[in-house]
Amino acid sequence: MSDKIMAVYNRAPVVFERGEGAWLYTADGEAYLDCVAGIATNGLGHANPILVAALTEQAGKIWHLSNIFRIPGQEELAQRLTANSFADVVFFGNSGSEAIECALKTARKFHAANGQPERIDVIGFAGSFHGRTYAAVNASGNAAYIEGFGPRLPGYVQLGLDDMDAIAAAIARPTTAALIVEPVQGEGGARALSGEWLAEVRRRCTEAGVLLIYDEVQSGMGRTGKLFAHQWFPGTEPDIMAVAKALGGGFPVGACLATAEAAKGMIFGAHGSTFGGNPLAMAVAIAAFDEIARPATLAHAAALAEDLSGGLRDIAGRYGDVIVDVRGKGLLIGVKLVTNNRDFMAAARDQRLLVAGGGDNCVRLLPPLNMTHDDAAEALRRFEATCTAVRAAQPKAA
Repeated sequence: MSDKIMAVYNRAPVVFERGEGAWLYTADGEAYLDCVAGIATNGLGHANPILVAALTEQAGKIWHLSNIFRIPGQEELAQRLTANSFADVVFFGNSGSEAIECALKTARKFHAANGQPERIDVIGFAGSFHGRTYAAVNASGNAAYIEGFGPRLPGYVQLGLDDMDAIAAAIARPTTAALIVEPVQGEGGARALSGEWLAEVRRRCTEAGVLLIYDEVQSGMGRTGKLFAHQWFPGTEPDIMAVAKALGGGFPVGACLATAEAAKGMIFGAHGSTFGGNPLAMAVAIAAFDEIARPATLAHAAALAEDLSGGLRDIAGRYGDVIVDVRGKGLLIGVKLVTNNRDFMAAARDQRLLVAGGGDNCVRLLPPLNMTHDDAAEALRRFEATCTAVRAAQPKAA
């Protein structure tokens, strides 16, 4: 590995040359079944011909324009997003972190525009992950991400998801601006929040004039079998939402969606981006959105999730010494382990199966939404083979 690259990643010792669908291939032709998908990003698999065609066509026209000009692709994608969600307006960036930054700024600007600039506090939660930029790590519930970067930013509060009394008290404070939460935690260990929890928080935020922000960077764009995870629970819609990852099918793009009321403070000069919403990103994201939003795609993702979750629960029943629990929602699946999750990931690579890590000693399966049922069956076979190998490597009782 190059010593010219900052050592901020613990990279797996494998190099891939190409991909197709749910498979990745090394230069010498070894095939790996990919249940990471760029961490829920390659939602339509590798080298999807629909996305390749969209990118190739746009690449021959215009790559980049300044946002001082109209970019028709932004208008097209914004229309699709708002027509299929709670939102009225959209801001385009390049990543989930940028979408989160915009969401946090939008929330604080809303209260400033209402003559309440003292309302700056943002409620976040233990186990959450909202990105690596400075405001995003302060909103997240992992202290390790802010160590060594100076003092915490003011106005960020972390609570436990299970302490509704503390949540209610924090929402009711006169300095609270917003509450940010993932309907299904990703990095935190694939914890799916209930409709009852989301409805209770939605109600309390509305009563207190607090904006509700959903981070659907990982759980959105069809991953749970709905376009957005919160849509399983009507009446829990947010005021602001961040999406990214599968929105571009692997091409860098993020979006902050908001109601017109929540975005009232985001006037000329309040925010911006050089590359956000560039013509290349918009062309690919429009193609990805149209494919993911198809009822057939969403239905297939839901059926695939049933196959994988059910199969993993069956495996858990046979390997109680390896697996503690199977959790998550849709194709954001977490498996809590007895053994160290990093060791399990390495053992899975030996079986030519790629899985992602996660908090609470979980591994996550985040396959493409269009993975075939045959590939899902093969993923289960390789996952069970990994469990067998992990069991064999465990120290024998005296």
